[in-house]
Amino acid sequence: MSRTVANPDNLFNSVQFGFSQIASGQGRLLTISGQVGMDADGNMVGEGDFAAQFERSLHNIGLAMEAAGGTLDNILLLHIYIVQGSGEVNPHISAGLRKYFPDNPPAASWIVVAGLADPRFLVEVEVLATI
Repeated sequence: MSRTVANPDNLFNSVQFGFSQIASGQGRLLTISGQVGMDADGNMVGEGDFAAQFERSLHNIGLAMEAAGGTLDNILLLHIYIVQGSGEVNPHISAGLRKYFPDNPPAASWIVVAGLADPRFLVEVEVLATI
């Protein structure tokens, strides 16, 4: 693995929410464009369902990492863009992050936005990784 994480005692316990405070890596830098709740055929997965869209976004990130020659363990940072008014999303985000990153999760930022490229999108996740 080319990533290490740190969670200093003098910062809040972010691991309970599914992300680490600090992630560092070495190797080839990789960025992955924002992934949304669409399958390979362009079909919307979970229209109107934040949890389903977030799950598919994370699944798509796994596919992209594999295509680039890496794994989810290579991810340093997730930017999670959440459409304002999507409801109580924090439990869904935490659950998804803990599922996909059960040990030593990457750093993450949760960002509320007015909207995304398609009005059906409730969440979009972009990635910074090292391989």
